[in-house]
Amino acid sequence: MFKNLGAVEIIVILVVLLVLFGGKKLPELARGLGQAGRELKGAKKDIQKAFKEEDEGGE
Repeated sequence: MFKNLGAVEIIVILVVLLVLFGGKKLPELARGLGQAGRELKGAKKDIQKAFKEEDEGGE
């Protein structure tokens, strides 16, 4: 998805984020994104587990 992003583009995005949100909000934003990612990963594992159990029980 982001294979075409180079170092310059990433730096520009980070500078824009810094200007928009400020220095104090960025750590909170990053923390929230990390927590959301962990929750999505856990939900994905739960769904895969449910499908696997259903597959094993149906045979």
